[in-house]
Amino acid sequence: MAKIPDKIETWQMTEPGKLARVSLDVPELQAGEVLVEIAGCGVCHTDLGYFYDGVPTVTKPPLTLGHEISGIVIAGDGGWIGKEVIVPAVMPCNKCPICASGRGNRCLAQKMPGNSMGIYGGFSSHIVVPSEDLCVIEDKKGTPLPHFAVIADAVTSPYQAAIRAEVKPGDLTVVVGATGGLGIYATQICSALGAKEVVGIARNPKKLERALKYGATRTISTVDKSAREVRDEFRSYSKEKGLPVYGWKIFEWSGTAVGQEIALDLLSFVSTLIIAGYGMQKNEYQLSRLMGFDADIKGTWGCLPKYYPEVLKMVLEKKIEIEPFIETRPMSQIQQAFEDVHKGGLDTRIVLIPDF
Repeated sequence: MAKIPDKIETWQMTEPGKLARVSLDVPELQAGEVLVEIAGCGVCHTDLGYFYDGVPTVTKPPLTLGHEISGIVIAGDGGWIGKEVIVPAVMPCNKCPICASGRGNRCLAQKMPGNSMGIYGGFSSHIVVPSEDLCVIEDKKGTPLPHFAVIADAVTSPYQAAIRAEVKPGDLTVVVGATGGLGIYATQICSALGAKEVVGIARNPKKLERALKYGATRTISTVDKSAREVRDEFRSYSKEKGLPVYGWKIFEWSGTAVGQEIALDLLSFVSTLIIAGYGMQKNEYQLSRLMGFDADIKGTWGCLPKYYPEVLKMVLEKKIEIEPFIETRPMSQIQQAFEDVHKGGLDTRIVLIPDF
């Protein structure tokens, strides 16, 4: 068993745009808490929003970012010690009215590493977390433990979005931003849940071609096209396939103004639009169209911890592929990793492995 450290080594955001390696005291473990030795932490665009764009965190800097965590429990409740786990990106209080209503993924007292757990986050050697909602990995089936970190947000958040939309066998679905860090899993999840159609919409033709191997049934590139032209191409495909233009379940994962405009343009009769990507821009939309369409627009946030075992099972059974979309780097390269992800164009999600 790993030795319990005297200090937590970490890469701390001292202020937006600046990182520093620091040593922090290990918090005293409270009842229901465990100390996790971090195996890997994924770099998410949410982290970059905090780091580059000034998107506010609940805890003000200095704090450590990072919320996609896998690792091994080394202290705390004896029943947990030695277990390999995924730490949910958002951990509800499980006590409030929101949690009681089944919407605990948006619990107002939730704990999120790298945001609302004080100064502690995933780009560290260790982290203290509640044990109640940890997802145990009983058998990795040959997958390295650090790789499971992406399940903590990149894979589970699209699953929560699919649950929010009530995706079921035979459904017609669209994923806007299908080639992004979460969109690549959204297409796979819709397919795994039995959707008849999974239309992937994004800019990069090469990545869209790859999406056809991972859940998408048809792709549409947005390059040099207006939102209306994308909509018209989608409608032509629907007509060609003998599919209705109504009743589609649309997922907006890009978080961009263009992506949101396209998603809103696709919304039609008895359709559902799930807003999953985050952006700072504002949009204009004639809300009365929702009345005429009898359509729904819903937001989604994170994922309920209770769904993690099911998502993990889908990954282990290869219904959702994660290996083609992961690259690992030493955590000491965090600054370069942030810059590379911020520039865009990567085909993979970076998982940083502690090397303090």
